[in-house]
Amino acid sequence: MSIKQLSETLINQIAAGEVIERPASAAKELIENALDAGATRIDIATAGGGKTLLRVIDNGCGMGPDDLELAVRRHCTSKLDKDLLDIRTLGFRGEALPSIGSVARLTISSRAAGASHGAEIGVFGGTLQPVKPAAVNQGTVVEVRDLFFATPARLNFMKTERAEASAISDVVRRMAIAFPGVRFLLSGSDRTTLEFPSTGDDRLARIAQVLGRDFRDNAIEIDAEREGAQLTGFAGVPTFNRGNSLQQYAFVNGRPVQDKLIWSALRAAYAETIPQGRYPVAVLSLTVDPDVVDVNVHPAKSDVRFRDPGLIRGLIIGAIRQALAAGGDRASTTGASGMMHAFRPRPAPQAPWTAATSPYRPMENTHSGFGETQQASFAATAAPSARASAFASEGQNEVAAEVVHPLGAARAQLHENYIVAQTQDGLVIVDQHAAHERLVFEALRKGLNAQPIPAQALLIPDIVDMPEDDCDRLISHAADFSRLGLGIERFGPGAIAIRETPAMLGEIDAAGLVRQLADELAEWDTAGGLAARLDYLAATMACHGSVRSGRRLRSEEMNALLRRMEATPGSGQCNHGRPTYIEIKLADIERLFGRS
Repeated sequence: MSIKQLSETLINQIAAGEVIERPASAAKELIENALDAGATRIDIATAGGGKTLLRVIDNGCGMGPDDLELAVRRHCTSKLDKDLLDIRTLGFRGEALPSIGSVARLTISSRAAGASHGAEIGVFGGTLQPVKPAAVNQGTVVEVRDLFFATPARLNFMKTERAEASAISDVVRRMAIAFPGVRFLLSGSDRTTLEFPSTGDDRLARIAQVLGRDFRDNAIEIDAEREGAQLTGFAGVPTFNRGNSLQQYAFVNGRPVQDKLIWSALRAAYAETIPQGRYPVAVLSLTVDPDVVDVNVHPAKSDVRFRDPGLIRGLIIGAIRQALAAGGDRASTTGASGMMHAFRPRPAPQAPWTAATSPYRPMENTHSGFGETQQASFAATAAPSARASAFASEGQNEVAAEVVHPLGAARAQLHENYIVAQTQDGLVIVDQHAAHERLVFEALRKGLNAQPIPAQALLIPDIVDMPEDDCDRLISHAADFSRLGLGIERFGPGAIAIRETPAMLGEIDAAGLVRQLADELAEWDTAGGLAARLDYLAATMACHGSVRSGRRLRSEEMNALLRRMEATPGSGQCNHGRPTYIEIKLADIERLFGRS
């Protein structure tokens, strides 16, 4: 079989298979061209999910007739000269327009700045049309019709129109975040529009346009630098998480990327604070010298490769963890707002209020955290006015002394699990089990990095029968457990003797704890060892040793828990990533009652 030169059209169609995978790929390339041309306004119109029509209009610098002829030829570009190590534009390959023209009906109309008239060129299925004059404003209009009509087999792999339109919307959102000073308008065949007005230099305002106002209220600013690499952006507090990773955005030198290294570092940064199966919300922007990052990994330019990946990973993890430690110790506002939406004004009762007709139970059924004297005032026979006077007679000196704390002063315990505290401008509801679990975890974790956790010896060792393999794994890590205050020994071929437990945990189900640790070790050992997972062991032990739901707490115990929370980093969420408290502002409560 003899070797022969492929035709230019076939070469472009092969290239289109890599560069233009779907309508969203074409939209991405055209928007990048508009941004590289200096556009401050970009309008995108679609029909049929971008398969029937994709039109991109910009007010950039525009092109003259000679530039138009070169623009549709392969490997012709104004963005690259000789050096692939100094790429400072979004596009640089010179493949997008000829690739699109080889598989679709492509028309480009443009007028350069200062030109008296514009010009137009077309490429239909690889066939070049001559340049002709056109009436067009300064800038460029690129119209793509019947995408993949020249390669109909590719159409069989397209998704539904709605799915393709959604993919284009995602491209526009990513570009909008990267370029807050540019106005974007996306319109579809269903007459829906997606508009992102320019926010100038206010990047957070643009992010709020894309991700919603809730993100702005729950975001922590990231700004860190290491060895010439700078990381900026915003990361959501751990309790502001999602069920998928669709609200994670990453940019390298302004380029939207889907990079495994960045996503891995983001997961690691939130590893201790978000439950499995949940994802943080974050917008991260890396700025590095162009010669230390390779953007020429794939024709789609969505993958990058760093010269020093360890530096980038360390920068991301360190910067996010530092920011979370400084400002992420709070519950997300969505918890409180969701609670406020659950409250609705109720219609007035039809009959006069009596204890018998009220849907509410007498207050002695809601166990208070106050002392016996205060509890007595809430007897079942107390009338509403008596209850009010009981609250009014609470010591004012105690209120004044305690509400200055961020988490306020404990006022009651509801359902033997939720602490209600009064703050200066509202109230806080605390999940006592989740909060104490986090406090114990932090204390255990300190023992991993300092002196061992104090242990308490069991009067009679607890013998736990289990398979030999589990026993082997537990004993191989006995030294690690000892640092956490858990002393174990082998007791025959199929049993473990527990001789010590962490003193801070008090009375715990030691056998249940050891069995759970054995299950976790069975999974971890096959996946690469325990060394990096001691924190998770501490979290497991903390869960077994924390204050349980259903335990009545005295007033001083509740306040002591609140004070420890204020002094403990990360106490805004438990070890599983759930919020430990919800804060409700007095202004929101007053709005519920029409007082403001």
